[in-house]
Amino acid sequence: MSEFISPDDTRYDERARALVRIGREAIAVADDEKLDAYFADDFVFHGPDGDMTYVQLRSFFAAMRAAFEGFACERRTIVSEGEYIGARTCMSRRFTAPFEASPIGTIPPNGQPMRLELINLFRYHENGRLAEEWVQYDNVGFLRQLGVDLTEGRWPIPRRASRRPGAFKGRQGAVTSPRRTVRLTPRSAGVAAPG
Repeated sequence: MSEFISPDDTRYDERARALVRIGREAIAVADDEKLDAYFADDFVFHGPDGDMTYVQLRSFFAAMRAAFEGFACERRTIVSEGEYIGARTCMSRRFTAPFEASPIGTIPPNGQPMRLELINLFRYHENGRLAEEWVQYDNVGFLRQLGVDLTEGRWPIPRRASRRPGAFKGRQGAVTSPRRTVRLTPRSAGVAAPG
């Protein structure tokens, strides 16, 4: 049994199955015609790095496909109620080309696998088109997978932080270890307030 939901799984309603299909058929691979039909003209995305329009989000998807060879967008869990769907989404693959859509600028590839786990809440218009999405994910963890050294914004980052007790005690606003200090801001930590 797959860890991901199939678009043919009849345990889910048609709107939920369409969400699975759009991830596989138009986000993971380029199909702007399907995306245009799925997203409402007034769509708004609320994420850790701020709000985006549909056109901006479509550009983000293109940047993900360009940077991650064999890019995948899969759904693990879906809960559907009225005009809303809640989902656990997994975006993944190998980082093989520059990523130009990061919150800190273009990041060179490190050849390593990337797995970005997201929590989504989707709201649909009465006509069935996606009107709004709220997303939360670990932006710091995502940047670390891409090889970013968050202490100075450099590449590469050491593979493992200290795991000994008390290694991460420090002043408010910073996480410290014997080897580095990571300054956390609401934006870099993936904190966003739905708009």
